[in-house]
Amino acid sequence: GGVEGVSGLLAEAGLSEAPQAKVAVFVGNAWDPREGSETPWIDLARQLAADRGVAELGKTARSTPPGTESLGRVFAAAGAPVLILFDEVLNFVNRHRNQADKFHAFIQNLTVAMTATTHGAAVISLPRSQVEMSDFDIEWQDKITKVVRRVAKDLIANDEAEIGEVVRKRLFDDLGGETVRARVCKTYADWCFERRAQLPPEWTAVDSASTEARAREHLRARFAACYPFHPATLSVFQRKWQALSQYQQTRGTLAMLAQWISWAHKDAFTKARREPLITLGSAPLDVPEFRSVVLGQLGEPRLLPAIEADIAGAHAHARALDADTKGALRDIHRRVGSAILFESSGGQVDKVAHLPELRFALGEPEVDTTSVDTAALALEDRAYFIRKVGSDGFKISHTPTMKKVVSDRRASLDEETEIQPALRELVKRAFDKGAHIPRVFFPADSPSIPDSPRLTLVVADPSWEWEEHGPTRERIAEWTRKRGTGDRLYPGSLVWVVRKPGRSLHDKVTHWLAWKRVAAEVAQGILGGDFDPADRAEIKTKVSDAEEAARDEVWAGYIHVALYDGDAGKGGLEAINLGAGHASGSESLCGRVITALKSNALLNESVGAGYLERNWPPALKESGAWPLSSLRQSFLNGSLTRLVDPDTVLEKKIVEFVRKGDFGLASGKKADGTYERVWFEEPVGADEVSFEADVFLLLKSTASKLKSAPEPAPDAPVPPEPTSGGPEPPQPKPATTPGADGDSGQEATRQTIRVHGEVPPEIWNRLGTKLLPKLKSGQDLKVGIDLVVTAEGPAAEALKSDLRQILQDLGISGDVSVEGG
Repeated sequence: GGVEGVSGLLAEAGLSEAPQAKVAVFVGNAWDPREGSETPWIDLARQLAADRGVAELGKTARSTPPGTESLGRVFAAAGAPVLILFDEVLNFVNRHRNQADKFHAFIQNLTVAMTATTHGAAVISLPRSQVEMSDFDIEWQDKITKVVRRVAKDLIANDEAEIGEVVRKRLFDDLGGETVRARVCKTYADWCFERRAQLPPEWTAVDSASTEARAREHLRARFAACYPFHPATLSVFQRKWQALSQYQQTRGTLAMLAQWISWAHKDAFTKARREPLITLGSAPLDVPEFRSVVLGQLGEPRLLPAIEADIAGAHAHARALDADTKGALRDIHRRVGSAILFESSGGQVDKVAHLPELRFALGEPEVDTTSVDTAALALEDRAYFIRKVGSDGFKISHTPTMKKVVSDRRASLDEETEIQPALRELVKRAFDKGAHIPRVFFPADSPSIPDSPRLTLVVADPSWEWEEHGPTRERIAEWTRKRGTGDRLYPGSLVWVVRKPGRSLHDKVTHWLAWKRVAAEVAQGILGGDFDPADRAEIKTKVSDAEEAARDEVWAGYIHVALYDGDAGKGGLEAINLGAGHASGSESLCGRVITALKSNALLNESVGAGYLERNWPPALKESGAWPLSSLRQSFLNGSLTRLVDPDTVLEKKIVEFVRKGDFGLASGKKADGTYERVWFEEPVGADEVSFEADVFLLLKSTASKLKSAPEPAPDAPVPPEPTSGGPEPPQPKPATTPGADGDSGQEATRQTIRVHGEVPPEIWNRLGTKLLPKLKSGQDLKVGIDLVVTAEGPAAEALKSDLRQILQDLGISGDVSVEGG
């Protein structure tokens, strides 16, 4: 059978058949002097024209290289066009160093002689790679190359068609059915043509005068010339690797592709994914033998850790990203990583794999360009040795990125002394910012949470995770109901905020801390010398971005809110989910919780008269009187809506209700059901609104009746009837003012009365209702306290904290202090 392409060449030259030529071959690694062929030029002359050719060289041929005229006579003696082929020339020069200078002169004369004839050609094969060359080899490589290039033209396989022809002849016996080949090439060509704006112009650009059909056919022909390889697979070695001093263009490429094809054939039986063409993404980089060949041709064994870490290792980042990929996108990140390796590791100055190149190398009918872009960006974001270059470039190198250093620093962070304190401080700052209600952070036990009537935000420790049913919810419910061993007076005032399950917050904080440590080490000069300047320049931005991501995660993580609920069916808690949020909003995190409570009708800023009437306890409807202590407790135990500050709100609203006549206020209940004092439709001082059992809020009807009832008249003494003729009864004398002389008429002197002494516990609550109101009848009343109690250990600290909170709630923390120690 004929050689493909020869018929076209003959037609172009105007020949009906290939001319018959005399061929002489010199293979340097096989040639040795022998009788009749003592020198290379004698051997070649004998092959071309037998003894006559040797005779034309002259008598000195055994010791002296022939001149150009002698060589011309040899060509003429051949009686036909001549073709002389040289291979392994350097091997001959190295083995026969005593003939090196003579051979150099022979090559020089031969090239000149060939230019003088129209019926001859010489092809001299010289290695392009300097792998394992000695200094002697390199010296003679340069000498021979200079001589040959004076008059000769380099014949290098520069396009994918020529490379493909060589590779296919060496590696394949059969390329498969013509129909399948044509269908595959047409499908790929059409895909590329339709996306030509996103692909490298050198692959898809055609003459502007060409029709669309001709442009598609041009693309199809390029794919057909490389089949079963993708054009990018074969051309990458010419486009990007040929400048490498170690790269052996023919042998190196064949060695790689031979293993490549072998493993691709094996994978066709073991993996679900089968590619119509052999692409850069199918390179078996997970095979140690193949990696060795690739790195040997690159001359960069230091890339091995990069390949292991980011592309093909058992725990590579690409493998982790590919865990959920399937179908046509299976292993897309590994394929992108492989393409980045081949496209960015050559000898070119711009060692970058650009997105258009990756799209062309990996795109196919079921994999669009956007999928390749997304995979490349995702891999770069996770990788330790792949970095982004410019707007659309990627490259892999043996130098790790800052992400690798950050990962190492992250692994060295101590959980107890570094991560947890930073995590808690971050959460505390987030909840403190813009807060306007009391906050309790990370309580270790129930006594550390004050029992206060004011709405209090309790922020759970970051180690706690919310669960609908489990120990965390049970613990929160228990600590909300009880404080230590006793019941809480104000369980409804506690609002818990708990983190959602997962490690996202922990991971983002450790990531931030690692970047901070790297930034500190770079600032101190410990790091930086071995890293890309662009990486070092981005450190400040990376630290800021990591901190912002951690802050955002506090908002995104602390989304579960739990409050007291007396309904046993709910386990004692009402739970709501805040949903997604981010720290860039104008609202504070504390305000976000309050807003959510209001939107769920679980919290109000104030309370209206109608609400109180609707929720008036049925047991108190008949009497129409609701003790303020009970009223206040209803707002604190979850019976009624929560108020941010119940005492302040109720005090203000009761004064308003009484003045408007919506309700009445009474104090000092008597045995007959009346009261010592009643206020209705009149101003009442805020100091009269005391949340005690002996002060009552009255329904409007009850207050109106009490106000309209006449005051009972005091019983007047009935004088005895006079007795006829008897003496007149004595008249009562006017009473004298105590302490004054009845006869002098002087005014009584003013006295200061002090009440002091120890009070037994059983009457403490009655002091406010019995003793203090009586003292208010005088002037300049001053009340001070001197209370002493003994407590031990942590209980003492918790008690002092509660006392200070109570004084703050009462608004007297500036006048009354808590001491101890």
